[in-house]
Amino acid sequence: MLILAATPIGNLADASKRLIEALTEATVIAAEDTRMVQKLALGLGVQLKARLISLNDHNERDKVEQLVAVAESETLLLVSDAGMPTISDPGFILVRAMVKAGVEVSIIPGPSAVLAGLAVSGLPTDRFSFEGFIPRKESERIEYFKALVNETRTMVFFETANRLAESLASAREILGDRQASVSRELTKIYEETTRGTVLEVIEYYTTHIAKGEFVICIAGK
Repeated sequence: MLILAATPIGNLADASKRLIEALTEATVIAAEDTRMVQKLALGLGVQLKARLISLNDHNERDKVEQLVAVAESETLLLVSDAGMPTISDPGFILVRAMVKAGVEVSIIPGPSAVLAGLAVSGLPTDRFSFEGFIPRKESERIEYFKALVNETRTMVFFETANRLAESLASAREILGDRQASVSRELTKIYEETTRGTVLEVIEYYTTHIAKGEFVICIAGK
């Protein structure tokens, strides 16, 4: 069996009882960064006894066969550094392989930056699309936003601090000055959500330092 386990996106108190039990009892854990899962276990007071296997964007395809074989005979726990595995994190290729091999896939749900950012955005939540990380190159960014011009659902994006300003500028140029929100440090001490038009958010971050990773929500057409 493969179990996908959501981990805290900032506040360790968000760790579920099921996650703590799973980490305690696991004999094999596939982790985006084995150092991070060890740090998580230490913070939760869990003494790991599991064999740790690194599973990241660079090695996932190479590790699939090995991990399917593991899950065919014992329970394999999959965790990412924060949030839900497979959601802009490793795991999709592995899950697809497990399904194809007839291996049971289960889940321990929990924190999600996508849903947290959307919920506090003040934008419609009944229908939304998650668009992942915004492309780095300007030409790719422009085409990326052009493909979303007619999207009527609230759009959710991930972005890093050093590219926040240019990504918001591209969004405003292509999508127009729509209502938006930008959340950072979700569930942490300095959690902050800025709401307004895209331009207002851009102006806010011209006088405030952007740190960490961000969840951007932009209204649909």
